[in-house]
Amino acid sequence: MLIIMHADASEDQINSVVKRVEECGMKAHLSQGEERCIIGAIGDGRPVQKDQFLYMPGVDRIVPITRPYKLASREFQKEDTVFNLDGVTIGTSSIVLIAGPCSVESRSQMIETAYAVKEAGAHALRGGAYKPRTSPYSFQGLGEEGLEILAEARELTGMPIVTEVMSIEQVKLVVKYADVLQIGARNMQNYALLHAAGESQHPVLIKRGMMATIEELLMAAEYVLSHDNRRVILCERGIRTFETATRNTTDINAIPVLKNATHLPVILDPSHSTGNWEYVTAVARAAIAAGADGLIIEVHPNPAEAKSDGGQSLKPERFAELVSQIRAIAEAVGRDLFAKKAVFVK
Repeated sequence: MLIIMHADASEDQINSVVKRVEECGMKAHLSQGEERCIIGAIGDGRPVQKDQFLYMPGVDRIVPITRPYKLASREFQKEDTVFNLDGVTIGTSSIVLIAGPCSVESRSQMIETAYAVKEAGAHALRGGAYKPRTSPYSFQGLGEEGLEILAEARELTGMPIVTEVMSIEQVKLVVKYADVLQIGARNMQNYALLHAAGESQHPVLIKRGMMATIEELLMAAEYVLSHDNRRVILCERGIRTFETATRNTTDINAIPVLKNATHLPVILDPSHSTGNWEYVTAVARAAIAAGADGLIIEVHPNPAEAKSDGGQSLKPERFAELVSQIRAIAEAVGRDLFAKKAVFVK
């Protein structure tokens, strides 16, 4: 339930309500809006006498949360969640672009790509140091060496790093190097990993599972949010359907649905959702028109020699063309690209 405080409720009154919530065996989550404080009382479903809160000093009213995802819902927080990623703000009217190779293959490959996407207009750098692959014989990533290369690329370009974490044991190590922990599609319902990511208090990007519903994606986010880690980004990356013309089916519907249901930033991955570089730009344009807060795109200097997902990776020059088109689409729908001056360290 939501405990809506009066606009003039004092800090002591808010603290008293929080204390009562905890005495009832629930956890209190505060959302400080522009006009008043809202306290989300989240429990395990056991009945709670709501009147005991209604008549406490400073309380305006009690509102039940009808969604199974409590903290992720707009019932809990009407305003969009906005947060900073090492100088890049996500969740505003400005579009954020995350770009880079599927996997970190070498220092030269990663540094070259980082400079190229930065110059083209990217705001953050993606790259996998650990790669979940269908075949155990495929390239699995460089591990900590890959993280070190990513950290160097960040030092040289000033771009925050987004990289995948695959297990609880990896969280502590990846947090040392990355600015955003990515939970991949295959791990969206790895609840132990979601708990660990939430406990890290690090920004988390959650990709929708290939056969997951929108509600299941929001429930995955709820695991992270339940640890008072509010810096969560949701990523639509295509779902598995009967269609075989593309790697996955891009669920454009998910963007407006999510923007209506949750206050969290929503981005789209047109690389995985199509599996073909020829379709990436078109789907990216559609995502921005549909209301996405950003894109995460695979870019490789030589896709033909990529160790993973070369067929869906853009060359740097094509990524630059995409950025130009995205800028035009953003302006057409009353938005813009996040402005961050490119600074390179030689």
